[in-house]
Amino acid sequence: MNRPPRLTVLGESNKPAAVRLSAVLIVKNEADKLADCLASLDFADEIVVLDSGSDDATVAIAERYGARVTVNTDWQGFGVQRQRAQALARGDWVLMIDADERVTPELRASIEAALAGPSAIYYLNRLSWCFGRYMRHTAMYPDWIPRLYPRTLAGFDDTRVHERLCNRDNLPEHRLAGDLLHLVYDNVRHLVNKSALYAEQWAIARAEAGRTCSLWSAFGHGFSCFVRMYLLRRGFLDGGQGFLIAVVMSHSTFVKYADLWVRSRSQPHSP
Repeated sequence: MNRPPRLTVLGESNKPAAVRLSAVLIVKNEADKLADCLASLDFADEIVVLDSGSDDATVAIAERYGARVTVNTDWQGFGVQRQRAQALARGDWVLMIDADERVTPELRASIEAALAGPSAIYYLNRLSWCFGRYMRHTAMYPDWIPRLYPRTLAGFDDTRVHERLCNRDNLPEHRLAGDLLHLVYDNVRHLVNKSALYAEQWAIARAEAGRTCSLWSAFGHGFSCFVRMYLLRRGFLDGGQGFLIAVVMSHSTFVKYADLWVRSRSQPHSP
């Protein structure tokens, strides 16, 4: 795309104040995917990008699309980073989105309609593209996630990984029509590395909370993960991709519990 989409600056929009929308992203080294994501957000009144220390063209791409970019390399987990990013937003509504996600035209229409209504938490349905096909089973679809909400009435907790949106004021919750496309994995290496990162972050958080487990528990969780994804959630209908995802995710589940078990072992005594 030769020209970046035109963005409306807050304060200059013709929309009433109650529908001003901030698209908020946390990123690191997303140069390959960020442009298409930002292009799908050209209806937002502002785009806020919090970078965790990219060493590629991520920041330059974000600025080219009119985003307000801030860099914070003090990584304390996904939850804290989302909190920091939200604090930079100025809109009345927040659309929290990742660089590997794209808003489809149908979802955009649903979002714009929701902004005209009362305060609520809105769930978006992610449709993941993985190794050459859209994954419609394997526990990956439907994948309802809360991403659209009033900025001052909701926010993410400080969990290191698998952070959750806190509905502090018990706002009504609704589902929006249209899919949020998710380019989840580039290749097998990306899949394994991403799974390992999430497993490590999960184990760190559990260890800090004083939790522990046994290796037999790790095996049981890993095995049940495969059964759930490949059989109960009909991952076999997603072909070879479904089998691959189920195997790697069950391995990742085993690894995160094994990591927690290792962290609970006592330190070696001095000889």
